[in-house]
Amino acid sequence: MQVSQNLISGKRKYLFALILLFISVIGLAFSMAEGNDFDIARREVLLRRIGHELLLQSGDSTSRVLPVNKIAADEYQIRFENNLTFQPDSLVNTTRRLLAKDPLARDYVVNVLNCRNASVAFAYAISKNEKNTIVACSGRIQPTACYLINIKFEPTGIITAKNGYLLGSLPFLAFIGFIFLRSAKPGRALPEVQSASTFSLGPVLFDTKNRNLLINGKTTDLTGTETRLLLIFASSPNETIERSRLQKEIWEDEGVIVGRSLDMFISKLRKKLELDPNVKIVVVRGKGYKLEIGS
Repeated sequence: MQVSQNLISGKRKYLFALILLFISVIGLAFSMAEGNDFDIARREVLLRRIGHELLLQSGDSTSRVLPVNKIAADEYQIRFENNLTFQPDSLVNTTRRLLAKDPLARDYVVNVLNCRNASVAFAYAISKNEKNTIVACSGRIQPTACYLINIKFEPTGIITAKNGYLLGSLPFLAFIGFIFLRSAKPGRALPEVQSASTFSLGPVLFDTKNRNLLINGKTTDLTGTETRLLLIFASSPNETIERSRLQKEIWEDEGVIVGRSLDMFISKLRKKLELDPNVKIVVVRGKGYKLEIGS
């Protein structure tokens, strides 16, 4: 099937070009965030500084602030080696002062968790827009205990823009891909296996142009897929044709190959050929199918 092979080859070239275009768009989008790497690393240093100052305020100048744990895309956890106490007002002031140096820190929520049961001992929300800042239960010194400090930042504008850029480019890429694939695919035209449009399958007349069978003077219509499938069999009568070849030549242009679809169309063709027992499609176990034409 030279024509079919040429079309597939042309489609693959377009698909390769589309993949390169998509990779380029992704590379461009992610390059927008490369400048954030330094700021994010700097943010983690600031978070450790918050833990350090909190220990000093608790009267502890020797125990360690454990490595900052990134628990989500925009959420971090400050951990401590020993138990400590803290004053909510001091914690709020410390985080506001230090995170003001973080250019990516716009709005954020702080939760102080009790290590033992993960309950929230203290929480507050800080916003660039002061009216959205929420600080409750201040002025109360917390008892000495094991605490974790979770800080969740609102996604930055640059990262949001990057994601929006990626998502916004997908419809455009899908449209370009549709145009490319349409230009490589000739609709649902039948493959030109032979110049003739009519095949004699023993006593059965198979008209590919009008998509029908003439059996014992009775005309039976075929669907486009049934016609393409039978055309492959008609081109190689009494020869075994592998399932993989049938699936590839019938469904590859659709972009999806479903094994059960082949069985379903074989079954439909069998029923339409039942009017003449001399022409039938048989299963060749472990290999595929064969169009048997008797005398």
